[in-house]
Amino acid sequence: MHGLGISRPAILGSAGLTDPGPIDVGGQVKAALAEDVGAHDVTAALVPAEQEVRGRAITREEAVVCGAAWVNETFRRLDPAVQIIWHAQDCDAVKAGALLFEIEGPARAVLTGERTALNFLQTLSGTATAARRYVEAIAGTGCTLLDTRKTLPGLRTAQKYAVRCGGAHNHRMGLFDMFLIKENHIAAAGSLAAAIRAARAQNAGLKVEVEVESLAELEHAFAAEPDIIMLDDFAEAELITAVAWNRERARPVKLEASGGVNLATVRRVAQTGVDYISIGALTKHVHAIDLSLRLDFLHNGSAP
Repeated sequence: MHGLGISRPAILGSAGLTDPGPIDVGGQVKAALAEDVGAHDVTAALVPAEQEVRGRAITREEAVVCGAAWVNETFRRLDPAVQIIWHAQDCDAVKAGALLFEIEGPARAVLTGERTALNFLQTLSGTATAARRYVEAIAGTGCTLLDTRKTLPGLRTAQKYAVRCGGAHNHRMGLFDMFLIKENHIAAAGSLAAAIRAARAQNAGLKVEVEVESLAELEHAFAAEPDIIMLDDFAEAELITAVAWNRERARPVKLEASGGVNLATVRRVAQTGVDYISIGALTKHVHAIDLSLRLDFLHNGSAP
């Protein structure tokens, strides 16, 4: 079985942390099998216990592969006798028709795990593929592409990993590893400056980002000196102005564009000079990659 061998970008929101790679695979697979299999796969039980099967998983469309660990864990939990040989690694770009993996083992386990394994593989590959397309669209601009917290429930860490496989970066993993101060936080704190002071006092090791919705709010944010300023739904001309103002400062901050960016517009946004672009569609609007697992049932150790 191939090792993953992945080069992973760092997580923006995690202070001093190295990329953990795919985490919580076991918990995610356990939950997925529980909702699909329940107490018993009644249909797989119709197959003789001694029946063996061999199969090949292929992709019907171009994709960036992601999800090997989830496939492996699915079949390991069902029956360790199932053997998988990978022909593509996570982060690999593959063409339509490419062989992803071969599988062999007890038919009951393979049939039971087939849907769960492919659900993970096609969803995470879809996320990685979308990320790669956006990364390629802004190549050479110096801008960094970020994801958001708009992930599928229960698959936060998996989709964040898939984003990194696609070559993009994680914004923050959750509400615990970075401050993102928005309008309601400011209102509750009394002012933007007060909110930032409170954040620094609470945890000086975490980055502090504030969201602004106009150039007037941007000037107030500059004065409060956060680490990052998110420019929410700014028009292209406003982004250009914001970047120019920032470059005139003695201590420029990082600027992040967010809101309404798509593949058709992302390069123009990147060319305004912003440091980051965050896109919720990477993980929210998932196009699952079309995969196929073709099985041959074996008799006396060989296919009929």
